[in-house]
Amino acid sequence: MDARQLQYFLAIVEHGGFSRAAAVLHVAQPSLSQAMANLEADLGVPLFHRMGRGVVLSDAGRELLEPSRRVLRDMDAVREKAGALAGLGGGTLEVAAMPSPGMEPLTTLIHRFSELHPSVTVATRAAFTPEETIALVRSGVCELGLLGAAKPVTAPGIDVLAVEEQPFVVVASADAAFEDGAVLHPAELAGRKLIASRPGSLMRTIVDEITAHGADTEIVAVVDHRTSILPLVLTGVGLAVLPAAWTRLARRCGLVVASLVPTAHLHVAMISLPAHLTPAARAFLELTRALARRRTGTGPS
Repeated sequence: MDARQLQYFLAIVEHGGFSRAAAVLHVAQPSLSQAMANLEADLGVPLFHRMGRGVVLSDAGRELLEPSRRVLRDMDAVREKAGALAGLGGGTLEVAAMPSPGMEPLTTLIHRFSELHPSVTVATRAAFTPEETIALVRSGVCELGLLGAAKPVTAPGIDVLAVEEQPFVVVASADAAFEDGAVLHPAELAGRKLIASRPGSLMRTIVDEITAHGADTEIVAVVDHRTSILPLVLTGVGLAVLPAAWTRLARRCGLVVASLVPTAHLHVAMISLPAHLTPAARAFLELTRALARRRTGTGPS
């Protein structure tokens, strides 16, 4: 067994079959098939079930996914350490991120990280729930995960670094009946049209509470992709209730942002496995820890 075989194994899984993996890896499909046959013979278990022209992971293959990812990541860490003892010499850092934390603090973190380590690429993978973020980190697909939840997150076997708490704000077009920086109570949104996410998110819970207590308040648009919300507000479709992470971008777009009182808070955290972190992941995690100290007032600004 060697690293190349493990790389081929993971590529077949991630790209959904031998032919696509061979194309991505730039190897002949017969060579890829032979490498997998040798790996299965070496391990003594089948990794895939062949079904016509397709393949399905076997139970053994599923169990070996996470260890294989860790082995390759550990080997990358050895190469990085040997090649750049005084700094990070390259490579890619995989970070899972939910939409709102993916706006901020991720923007600040990547900006600072790229200044310190310009040769390292930060690749973000979309996650839409805390559970999905945890699963991506636990499985080894991503080394780090940035999530937001209605309450502090805990997960067995996962290290959780609390970063900040983001209050929810009201975002509206510039011709709204309130000024930027205003403080609004939910009752003051009576009669307004609101843009919301689908049920199940903290954002939607807040919108539902507003509509339940505000006369003639209604949801006029429901979106899956949070990136659709600001364009809808810009065109005058309605107001939106968003975590404070969106404030800077909203104002740059010419929108007004008001505080909502009282409001819930989005608990933002960075998660990781307690071991098997590459130097890049450790450096990114340390930047996150420093940012958390500044934003919570427990460290130097």
